[in-house]
Amino acid sequence: METMNVKDFYFDLPQELIAQDPLEDRSASRLLGLDKETGEMEHRVFKDILSYLRAGDCLVINDTKVIPARLFGEREGTQAKIEVLLLKRRENDIWETLVKPGKKARPGTVISFGGGILKGTVLDVVDEGNRPIQFEYEGIFEEILDQLGQMPLPPYITHQLKDKNRYQTVYAKHDGSAAAPTAGLHFTKELLKQIEEMGVKIAHVTLHVGLGTFRPVKVENILDHHMHSEFYIVEESEAEKINSTRREGGRVICVGTTSCRTIESASSEDGVVKAGSGWTDIFIYPGYKFKALDCLITNFHLPESTLVMLVSALAGREHVLAAYGEAVKERYRFFSFGDAMFIH
Repeated sequence: METMNVKDFYFDLPQELIAQDPLEDRSASRLLGLDKETGEMEHRVFKDILSYLRAGDCLVINDTKVIPARLFGEREGTQAKIEVLLLKRRENDIWETLVKPGKKARPGTVISFGGGILKGTVLDVVDEGNRPIQFEYEGIFEEILDQLGQMPLPPYITHQLKDKNRYQTVYAKHDGSAAAPTAGLHFTKELLKQIEEMGVKIAHVTLHVGLGTFRPVKVENILDHHMHSEFYIVEESEAEKINSTRREGGRVICVGTTSCRTIESASSEDGVVKAGSGWTDIFIYPGYKFKALDCLITNFHLPESTLVMLVSALAGREHVLAAYGEAVKERYRFFSFGDAMFIH
């Protein structure tokens, strides 16, 4: 059994390999093929994913939509600048939020956005310093958010995003994420059409990605890490696409770690995916036995992150670190707007 020390998942990543801007053409990113049994690698471009797929396979995609959850407002009375990040929708227009600077947002504080189009009252301070805020507005909340909010890009992306839609997959449908399921950003509508025409099923699941995705593992023994929870939905029709693929001997290929966490959470021990919805805080690390997933399309992740641990659970830590070393040497682009890997 491998030891579970966070240091085992460290690799040296030059800062300049972090992709700051998305490519003009989504499917022009590079693709590193990794054989999970042998560790053998191939350098391709993303469109070549077609040559890895076969009729009878099922591609599982996460159709969540990122909400422009970063709001910049001012405190009524003092005009002090306050930034609010929406984390979770509660009932009656109450959202759990992260507020910067927190000391200016004590319970009772009223924050005004967009010259008063939207107002929020801080209700309380809860775990990890999060603050529930009660919002007031006229009209439709989503439309106001679209007008005032910005995309909550990960902390390591410092450039301003020119086009909001580039941090959205082409199949994004259900509002609710604080971050994009980034492996899906490489697909164009044309590429998905070609994949379907090959006889590959496409199953849609939904997992609303939380900001905890970017949280580094701060404990030495990774088994002590507390995973964040995220809400997922699997419809009956989509569970059936995955289950029939398995029955007929096809492969289940997840696009991204979020689709992977969804179907592994919704799956019984013998790999049957059950329709339903709920919260999952599944933490996948080496030693985990995958129940429903066969292959994974994913981006290149942060050193010592839970995502590198998940990928290592599938392909083996040594294979993954060797592939990451190769990616660094070949100057692949890392993280949300970066290149992709296909583990098969």
